[in-house]
Amino acid sequence: MGKIFEIRDPIHGFVTLNEWERDIINHPVFQRLRRIRQLGLTDMVYPGSMHTRFEHSLGVMQVATRMFNHIKERRSDFLKSELHFNDDGLRRDKVLVRLSCLLHDVGHAPFSHAAEGLMDKDQLSGKSYKHEQYSAAAVDFLMQDVIENHPLNQNYHIKAKEIADFLNGDSSVGRSLLWRDLVSGQLDADRADYLLRDSHHIGVAYGYYDLNRLIATLTVAIEPDNDSPVIAVEEGGEHAAEALIIARYMMFTQVYFQHTRRAYDYHSIESIKALLAKSKVQAGKEVFPAPTSKENVEEYLKWDDWKVLGLISAGEAGKNGKIMMERKHHRAVFETPETPRAEDQEFAKEIQDALGSKVAFVDFASGSWYKFEAADVPFLLQPGHTDEQLTTLSTISSVVKGLTTVNRTRIYVPMGKKDEARETVAKKRKEREEKR
Repeated sequence: MGKIFEIRDPIHGFVTLNEWERDIINHPVFQRLRRIRQLGLTDMVYPGSMHTRFEHSLGVMQVATRMFNHIKERRSDFLKSELHFNDDGLRRDKVLVRLSCLLHDVGHAPFSHAAEGLMDKDQLSGKSYKHEQYSAAAVDFLMQDVIENHPLNQNYHIKAKEIADFLNGDSSVGRSLLWRDLVSGQLDADRADYLLRDSHHIGVAYGYYDLNRLIATLTVAIEPDNDSPVIAVEEGGEHAAEALIIARYMMFTQVYFQHTRRAYDYHSIESIKALLAKSKVQAGKEVFPAPTSKENVEEYLKWDDWKVLGLISAGEAGKNGKIMMERKHHRAVFETPETPRAEDQEFAKEIQDALGSKVAFVDFASGSWYKFEAADVPFLLQPGHTDEQLTTLSTISSVVKGLTTVNRTRIYVPMGKKDEARETVAKKRKEREEKR
């Protein structure tokens, strides 16, 4: 095992590491996360939100380890008799889960999710790459030595590509793929950490839920439709699961979709576009290089918050960079309800037409807090009994059944046109009321 290190964390107390994990953390690819804010420029609204992907990644590893340990202890007989795991395999999978959670965010762009839309397209699928694919590529191309050649890996023989495949959800990792829901699922360690961490740093209570109870009710079961193992919530844990889902809904509607925060997402994206167009990376293209080669990934990882903010400060990011520096962001002058009716959307279009050239941009804040059908959270009835039965959370939770997708439209204008635009909106609202 070697020496154990402790890092104090405001959410989880002490995060423990071994020498191998410490060396991975000290790698430049991981240290870059100190220069990637967890919530982009949210501090322009909530000054305390200065935390980074670095500390979040440590927290995800800690939470996933607790989840793994509980499931292994609670369902040890099931894992061995029904799924044919052995002690050595479980020990190895725990290491794989810890390292994958630690490295799951190393591919984030500057300002985190704000710049995700600036990632190049996969020529085969026609879809834009996601940060998870950049993370996997960074691990595979740049971290082989620190992962594969460390003395503590002698008993596990874990390859960098195996971690990359695990992050991408590739079936090549075999039955270890069971644990991927601890990294990327509806009740995963990622969400479990960021909801608590973001709430703590922002100073709101929206993201709090009972993490201890949620972990205590996680289990593993067999999906009858395809005879594959799944991580599930057992009977008695439905309210803990609901609480996390509600916390996520509240954080998105009250924080992540907050109108000024969304304006800074827009300005930061436009600033990075201007900087990318000036750079020699993509020959004038306003996207980051694709994660398809070591050279591309190395170039991509040079972009972090520090670099972008430095270029903005130097006046290289054009008008949007100047707006950010002076905090003269575009103002929202109209918004629909969170779940608009057809007539609300029609009125938004009418407002947009009436404002004409005053409109700076139209923002569509949409989010679904729960994925039904194939992604529905498995729920185990009568756990440990001979007649235990696997169903889904949505079938037994009235809270989950009632969730609706947010699809709010907002119209923004430059700061100097705010008053005139609001007068136009007020006039259109009055006309609308008179027609009723």
